[in-house]
Amino acid sequence: MADEHDHAVDDVHAAPALLAREWQDISQTLKREIGDVAFRSWLQGVEFVSPAPGEVVLKAPSAVACNWIRSHYADRVRELWAARNPAVRRLEIKADASVRTVPSALHSAAALAIKPSADPVPAAVPAPVISDDASMGILDPRFTFENFVVGKPNELAHAAARRVAEAEVDSVPFNPLFLYGGVGLGKTHLMHAIAHAIRKRGPGRRVLYLSAEKFMYEFVRAVRFKDTVEFKEQFRSVDVLMIDDIQFICGKDSTQEEFFHTFNALVDQHRQIIISADKSPSDLEGMEERLRSRLGWGLVADIHPTTYELRLGILQARAETLKCHVSDKVLEFLAHKISSNVRELEGALTRIAAHADLIGRPITLETTQELLRDLLRANDRRVTIEEIQRKVAEHFNVKVAEMHSDRRSRIVARPRQVAMYLSKQLTSYSLPDIGRKFGGRDHTTVMHAVKKVDELMLADSTFAEDVELLRRALSG
Repeated sequence: MADEHDHAVDDVHAAPALLAREWQDISQTLKREIGDVAFRSWLQGVEFVSPAPGEVVLKAPSAVACNWIRSHYADRVRELWAARNPAVRRLEIKADASVRTVPSALHSAAALAIKPSADPVPAAVPAPVISDDASMGILDPRFTFENFVVGKPNELAHAAARRVAEAEVDSVPFNPLFLYGGVGLGKTHLMHAIAHAIRKRGPGRRVLYLSAEKFMYEFVRAVRFKDTVEFKEQFRSVDVLMIDDIQFICGKDSTQEEFFHTFNALVDQHRQIIISADKSPSDLEGMEERLRSRLGWGLVADIHPTTYELRLGILQARAETLKCHVSDKVLEFLAHKISSNVRELEGALTRIAAHADLIGRPITLETTQELLRDLLRANDRRVTIEEIQRKVAEHFNVKVAEMHSDRRSRIVARPRQVAMYLSKQLTSYSLPDIGRKFGGRDHTTVMHAVKKVDELMLADSTFAEDVELLRRALSG
């Protein structure tokens, strides 16, 4: 009798109606844990089915979503359900039957046992089926052409990206388009912008954007589960293939081999390929020569380190987006001081804007230095005269070569004097050494420059602010 009673309780606990309510609770828990954006992208369209008591099937709207859920959320779903209802004996995550996917045998292998005392059975994840919604799910909505600030360092890459994004369906301007540059200079922004624009112009076009690491991951899984045919079909059936950070597959021979054949197949079909990396194709060490050659077939566009003007423009655009008032002096200070990484630059502005909003204090140079002490310290390095000359030239919009020239017109003489003054203030060089760095000038010329700048700073507050801004930017 006791056993019969226990089974009856289990049946009640495993009833489909109860399980459906539990799924609603679990999905809300997941939403709180992973955030609204990730939840909408991957879990919002999941359909709950309970084919029998104690069995749960979660049907993802696409195979790509199914793949992602299994990889990132299956273990957590299992934990939540095991804690809530031990009567659930089986959980399966699969793609909706209306989406073309791999043979059903793989789905049965993907069933997840929910027994707290047993190790979970690894999910066999098929290669992703390319559907427009799923392939666009990982794109950042902020990264559009409208939000990209153009300057000399990135104008070629931007123009090429625009050309590709606006090309007609049967037109491939450059194949591949290869974008390269250092960290935080805008490669990923342009990649996302291209995908957004293509999708907007042609909603039916099959666009796949992923990292090289993800490409390798999917290929390895396809090999592991003996499903390379499906993998090849899916990656070679897209209209546009976008691979970010291709340098990741350097030295990985099998993945390079597969990408090589995928590349050739898409080019033969006149399908667009867009690649990004941190180096040019010829500089990718560990990349096969034949693949390096193909990566350089189309247009190779590099994104140079940002200039002062471009950094200032980026900050001004970011300030408008944040809807906060930041003085020109603070923006100029940040543009001078944080010169290597646009992400750090934007992050610094976001931090001080948030502080001003939450605390209710105005943003000044002093508060900016205090709030960004850790970031500024990380960017600090020993100041050189060459660095001073470059910063001063940028600020006054003259050529660095003028620091060494014999021209005496005020438009170049005044910046040169400021650079000499700052060299005396911020370095340990002697006056003769400083003079030699400025075109072989005599030490008395440096002394005159220092005296002149001191006098101008006392007489002209605007000029004094400019010099102080440069000093702060260079010394931190």
